Amino acid sequence: MQKVKRTDRDGIGLLMETSWEVCNKIGGIYTVLSTKARVLQEKYGDRLVFIGPDVWTENTPSPYFIERKTMLKSCASRMKLPFGITVRAGRWDIPGSPQVVLVKFEGVYEHLNSIFGRMWELYGVDSMHAYGDYHEGCAFAVASAIVMAALAGHMKVDDSGIMAHFNEWTTAMGLLYLKMTTPQARTVFTTHATSIGRSICGNGKPLYDYFHGYNGDQMAWELNMEAKHSLEKTAAHQADCFTAVSDLTADECEQLLDIRPQVVTPNGFEPDFVPGSEKYAEQRKEGRKHILSIAAALTGKKFDDDTVVVATSGRNEYRNKGLDLFIDSLVSLESLKPSKQVLALVLVPAWVKGPSTPLIAALKNGDTVSDAPVYMTHRLNNEDCDSVTCRLRFLYNEGRLNGKVSIIYVPCYLDGKDGIVNISYYDILPAIDMTVFPSYYEPWGYTPLESVAFGVPTVTSDKSGFGQWILSNFVNSMLACGVDVVGRTDSNYSEAACEIARQIKKYSDMTAAERKDASKAATATSEKADWKFFISAYDEAFKVATERRNERIK
Repeated sequence: MQKVKRTDRDGIGLLMETSWEVCNKIGGIYTVLSTKARVLQEKYGDRLVFIGPDVWTENTPSPYFIERKTMLKSCASRMKLPFGITVRAGRWDIPGSPQVVLVKFEGVYEHLNSIFGRMWELYGVDSMHAYGDYHEGCAFAVASAIVMAALAGHMKVDDSGIMAHFNEWTTAMGLLYLKMTTPQARTVFTTHATSIGRSICGNGKPLYDYFHGYNGDQMAWELNMEAKHSLEKTAAHQADCFTAVSDLTADECEQLLDIRPQVVTPNGFEPDFVPGSEKYAEQRKEGRKHILSIAAALTGKKFDDDTVVVATSGRNEYRNKGLDLFIDSLVSLESLKPSKQVLALVLVPAWVKGPSTPLIAALKNGDTVSDAPVYMTHRLNNEDCDSVTCRLRFLYNEGRLNGKVSIIYVPCYLDGKDGIVNISYYDILPAIDMTVFPSYYEPWGYTPLESVAFGVPTVTSDKSGFGQWILSNFVNSMLACGVDVVGRTDSNYSEAACEIARQIKKYSDMTAAERKDASKAATATSEKADWKFFISAYDEAFKVATERRNERIK
C-alpha cells in the first residue's frame, strides 16, 4: 500500500522519542521525559509516541504503562516486524497520558554481530571492545528504530514526516540504524551526560583542572570505554540535530566528542507533580512525624519538633553526586555547634538486602534498635564496600557525630513500599526542610529542581547545569531564589564542605518568616523552569533537524 503523507505545518507526521527509561523509572531521564510529555502532548497530540523497552512480565508489570490493544490502529497485531520483535501499545500513566509503545527486543541479539559489522562499515563504530550492558542497549535501540519505521508505515506517514528523537548512548545505535534504513527520517540525539565524562569522574580523575587537556578517544582507551564512547560520538556526529541538556555538557561534548551540540535543551519540570496546599500540609505533617520516629528508633535520641531535616538524594555515585561532600559538610556542621538538632537523610538507593528487622520491631514496639547500625534503615548485601556505609560507620565509631547532627542512610528506592519509610519520594519531599546536592559532575540536576518545585530550598553546586542556570538568571541566595550555589573545583573540597555547613546552619538559624520567604522564593524559581518555557529549545532542535536533513538528502 502506498504511503500517504500526513503532516502538520511543521512537517512532522510522527514525533517518536525513545529512551531506556520510557515507562521504566531508573534515573533522571525518566523525570525528563515524564515531565516533558504533557507539553509535547498538547503541541503534537497523537502525533507523539514514546517508545520504551518491554522489560516487564505478568508477575512484574510496569506500574506506569496502561495497555490499550486497539491504540495506534492495533499496531501490535498488524505490524510485520522482523527479528522476533513484538510490541504492546498503550498510554504512559503520567500527566498528558501520551501514547507509548513498549518493545520486546530479545530476538535482535542473534543479529547484533552482523549489525555491528555494518555499523563499522558505514560509520566506523567500534563495537569490538563491548561488554556489560552494551549489547542490551544496542538490541533495544535497533528494535526501536525498526518499530519507528514500521509504525510510520502503519500510520501511513511518509518517511520524510518522521522526527525520531534518541536519548543517551543506550539508544544511539537505533539512530544510526534508522539513518541507514530510512534516510529521509529526521533524527535528534540528546546527550544527558557523556559516557566518557562520567567515567573520568567516576574513576576519581580531576575533570576540571585538566579539562582542556583531555582527549575523549584516548581516555576511552585508558578507561576501557571504547565501544560506548565510539557509539555515542558517532551518533552525535551523524544526528541531524545533536543536543545537550546544559552549557556545561555542551562544553564537555565539544572537548570529549569533538562536536558542539547545535542546540542546548535544558530540563524543565511539570507543576502537576506538586500537590496542592492542603495535601502538601498533610504530607509534611505525616512525613515529618514518621521520619523523626524512624530517627528516634535508630539512634535513641529524642528529636524535637523544630529539628531541621536536611536531605540529599539521586543516583548512588559517591563522588559524582557529591555524597562524600554532603556527609563531610555535616561533620563540619558539628563544629559550628548549630542551635537546633539537624537530621540529615541520605536518600540514595544501593544494593539492598532488606529492611532492618530490628528497626521494624523498634518502630512497632516504640523501642530503640539494638545489635544493628544506628545510621541505616535497610541492610545491604555489600556493607563492607558500600562507600556511604563505610564513611558513616567510621564517623560514628570515631564519635564524630555525637552532638546535634545525626545522619541516616535510607539506601532504597522510595516507592512507597520499601518496608520502613513506605512513602514515595515525591510524597516525602514536603516533610524535608532543605536539601543539599553538591555534585561534582551533574550535566543538569533534576534533584535540586524538584526540590525547589516543592518549595524546599536547596544548596547545589556550580558543576551542575541547574546551578549554572541559577547563577545566570538569579541572585545567588536562598532568600532571593531559594537556592544557594556553592563553587566546586578539583582543589577546594574542604572549603566547599565548610560553606555547605554554613548554609545549613544559616537556614537552621532562620526565623519562621524567613524560612517561609525562602520556600516562596524556591517555588517562584521553579516556575521559571516550567516546561512551557523550556520546550522552545526542542522546537529549535526539530527545526535544525529538518534543515540539516533537507541538506543531507538533496
